[in-house]
Amino acid sequence: MPICRHHFFAIFLIPLALSVQAEGRIIVTGEASVETAPDMAMISLGVTTEAADAADALAANTEATASVLDRLDAAGVEARDVQTSGLSLSPNWANNQSTGTNSIVGFVASNQVTVRVRDLKALGGILDDVVRNGANTFNGLTFGLQDPDPVMDEARRAAVTEALRKARLYAEAAGVTLGPIAELSEQTGQMPQPMFARGATMEAAVPIAEGEVAIAAQVRVEFEIVE
Repeated sequence: MPICRHHFFAIFLIPLALSVQAEGRIIVTGEASVETAPDMAMISLGVTTEAADAADALAANTEATASVLDRLDAAGVEARDVQTSGLSLSPNWANNQSTGTNSIVGFVASNQVTVRVRDLKALGGILDDVVRNGANTFNGLTFGLQDPDPVMDEARRAAVTEALRKARLYAEAAGVTLGPIAELSEQTGQMPQPMFARGATMEAAVPIAEGEVAIAAQVRVEFEIVE
């Protein structure tokens, strides 16, 4: 009977050891970015007006915003590339130091205008023109690509190539044989995004450094280890 128990345990341990070897993997991440010249820009402008009366503040804002939109249209910016948002009207408070009380001394109206500029050569002139004709706040300028997919795909390919290079290096250093890919995924929160890079100044009314945009990608790859 003891001999039988020993044989039972030997038969049980052999497949368990083989199972552990079959599950060996090398897990790496690959990152890559591709830089390219942008072909569009997004600008965010604001129109703010003040008046003693709420209706007058809003009317003045409407007139100034209309002037900005007219200038954009004259510059060749299509209606689909212009969006107004964030229209607000609020009281302008002042503190009376002698009485310690606050009182309304007027009203402030504001409106935001977001513009997509597809002709970068016209960007400086457009900025100069709208500021001269109603826009009195500037909230930001970003560059991007009208069709980022081809550059994104190039970055993804380069990220996978980098993952393969690292996996082969680790396998060689560890003295094991790299097997097939068991799993490949693009990292959540690391999707390709345009980012500002270096560049030169454009010839325009307002000097603009359009630079380049860098499209970045990151992947996670699991490789099996072959015995």
